[in-house]
Amino acid sequence: MLSDHELLKLLLPEFLVQHFDILKAEPHDAELHIYFEEKNSIPHEFKERLLESKGFLPEIIVDDYPLRGKIVKLHVKRRRWTDKS
Repeated sequence: MLSDHELLKLLLPEFLVQHFDILKAEPHDAELHIYFEEKNSIPHEFKERLLESKGFLPEIIVDDYPLRGKIVKLHVKRRRWTDKS
């Protein structure tokens, strides 16, 4: 049987699943809030640079397609990368 986390992976864009960790999913009335945090791995196109993660940028909220009649809100936190090269 699939876990809740595995089910979300089937429904979400592949980019989100590859580059972000799913922290939690919470229902609120007629809405579903899904929280993401960027993985602590340097993006492929910047591998040649010396980058260091320095916390997070402010969270953004993206409206996604409704799911089972619930409004879906994606809470996305991206990492703040510092170029040390």
